[in-house]
Parts: sequence; C-alpha cells; structure tokens
Amino acid sequence: MKKSLNAWTVEGSLGMEDMFRAVSRAGFDGIELNVDRPGAAHGLSMETTEEDYAAIRSYSETYSLPVVSISTSLSGGMSGHPEQWEDYRRLLRKQIEAAKALGAKGILTVPGGMDGATSLKAARETSIAFYKTMKDEIAESGIAVGLENVWNGFFLSPFDMTTMLDEIDSPAIGAYFDAGNMLAFSTSEYWAEILAGRIVCVHVKDYLRNGGINSGGTFVDITHGSANWEAIVPALKKGGFDGYLTGEVGKSDPAMSWDDYYAKVAGEIGTIISYG
Repeated sequence: MKKSLNAWTVEGSLGMEDMFRAVSRAGFDGIELNVDRPGAAHGLSMETTEEDYAAIRSYSETYSLPVVSISTSLSGGMSGHPEQWEDYRRLLRKQIEAAKALGAKGILTVPGGMDGATSLKAARETSIAFYKTMKDEIAESGIAVGLENVWNGFFLSPFDMTTMLDEIDSPAIGAYFDAGNMLAFSTSEYWAEILAGRIVCVHVKDYLRNGGINSGGTFVDITHGSANWEAIVPALKKGGFDGYLTGEVGKSDPAMSWDDYYAKVAGEIGTIISYG
C-alpha cells in the first residue's frame, strides 16, 4: 500500500504547484484532487480546462506525485432527486474527465439524498436507478467509480453497500471505503471484510469514541482514535486492496506548521501501512 493525501487537508491558500511541492516533500506517494466550486486555490471545478490539466500533469511529473483519485464536494446526496440527474451526470462526467486527463484510476461519489420530502426507501431506489443509467458510460471510460459511506444516514451497514452494488450490477462501480466514517456506530474491519473485492479507493481518518459504539465521540488524528488499524489494514489487504490509503483529515493544532503537519500525517499513514 502507498500513502496519499486529499487536497482538502492542505492549507487552503496554497496554490496548485505549491501544494504538489509540499505534499511530495512530506513523503506522500500520491494525491487526491477534488472537484469543488470555482475559486479554490488548489481545487478542480466544473470550469477546469485542458490547459489546467496540462499544468497539473506537469506538477505531478515534476514532483513525482501522481494524482490517484478524484473526489468532490458537490455530490452530497447524489441522485436523491431524479430532477437533478442531469446535474449529477455532468459532475460524474467532469470527475471522469479529470481522472482520465490526470491519470487517476478512481473517483468518489456520494449516493443518498434523504430529506423531509425524500425517504430512505425513495433515495435508495432513485440512487440505484441513476447509477444504472450511467453504468455503461462508466464502464467505457475505464475509470472506477466508488460510492462512499459518509455521515448522511444512507449506508449504516456494509450489507447496505453490498446489496446496492449487487443491484447496480456493474464491475466498474464499487465502494469508496472511508475507514473512519463508521466508527461511531460500527466496526471498520468488519466493513473491510464484507466489502472485500469491491473496494475502489480508501480514505483514512480516525474517530475517538466516548466509550463504546453509539456513545458519541470526535474525529482525531490518525492512530489516536478507536480505529483498530492492526485489523483494518490486514482486512483490506486480504480482500485484495493494495492501493493508496488517502488521508482526509484536518489540522487541529494551530501551533504546528503546515509542513510539519503534512509530515505527521504521512508518518501516521506509514505506521498503519506497516500493519499490512
């Protein structure tokens, strides 16, 4: 396995080239970029051009830091409402475009979209229907699409993910496994075991429970929480995943320099990789 860092973890004002330089210098093997709203200093957007991709490819080559995946802040509840499907299609296509242009293998999407007018049942049905409309296009792209487990109340069990993936029925659509997002209510290594063979990409973060499951808690630095990395990483590897572990975390110590923080996260991910 290798170390990667999501661009959201990087100091927000840092420009694209400076970000590649800093993340490479910290010892990471790859970086995950994000499709965000226009204006982010080191973000992609729906307006990103081929000229922009060319510049990013040059930074990636110069600093020996491949772009390994493409996430987004714009897919919260993707496919929850059929009337929004065209917007979601454009977003997925932009992520696939970015992945192909930058050499990334996978992208992140978030299904769900429950609200006062949309039940869990309806959100699930429309999510499955949406991905089915895209699955041929996704397969033809050669880019793997990962559905992420986030705090939106949609995936509360790994079986929720496996049955949904079975119904979508596409080898190009799998799970984007966030190893910290279920810690409040479940056990990460069990998810890794049950999702074996379906995991496209992995986010790493940690969460410290206030006691046992469903007792509350807070997100903390990797290796400082309740995640049993000595079980999670071997479970991932046993299930066939041997790719990048991408840190998606935030700096909590204002006194620590950003460069020291990046190096700290790289060291933490290096520690958990050693358990595999």
